[in-house]
Amino acid sequence: MRLFAAIPLPFDIRERLSSLCASVQGARWLPMEQMHLTLRFIGEVNGTTGQDIINALRDVSFSTFNLHLRGVGCFRKGRAPKVIWAGVDDRIPLERLHGKIEAVLQRVGVTPEKRKFWPHVTLARLKGAHMTKVADFLGNHALFETQPFSVGGFNLFSSQLGAAGALHTVEAAYNFTDVGSANAESWLPAE
Repeated sequence: MRLFAAIPLPFDIRERLSSLCASVQGARWLPMEQMHLTLRFIGEVNGTTGQDIINALRDVSFSTFNLHLRGVGCFRKGRAPKVIWAGVDDRIPLERLHGKIEAVLQRVGVTPEKRKFWPHVTLARLKGAHMTKVADFLGNHALFETQPFSVGGFNLFSSQLGAAGALHTVEAAYNFTDVGSANAESWLPAE
């Protein structure tokens, strides 16, 4: 299984993000159903390790918090733009949650993450896009923001790569309780 932990986004937030997705040649825009905020990409694991991860993530304790998406940006590889993303207003709760997930994953033998955590929602993957078009997109949407929405948990997703893109499946859902512990129950934002 190819796994990642992420915050699923409410329908209206994904709808707002989807409305941005146009006007950059060379962009492969993510479908609205695929939009999420990745907390930790885990990668390929066998079935036993996958089950250990599902069980271990029940130990992540956290409290419900509000999230507010704001601004857009671009990741590059060298000079070439590779990903267009929407950012977040307050990274602190996401960084704390990421740290707790990272600690739990390391306890079950997952290799530590080497990249710095940068919370974002991927909007498009770029191949051959001209930086001037990307810069125009970023300038046109610099003031993008959503209303705050409540984050009451996170999901563990599996991802299967195919010719039409990735297919994400919820393997487990963890909701935060009032006392800050996560339960592996069905937590999904309203559609």
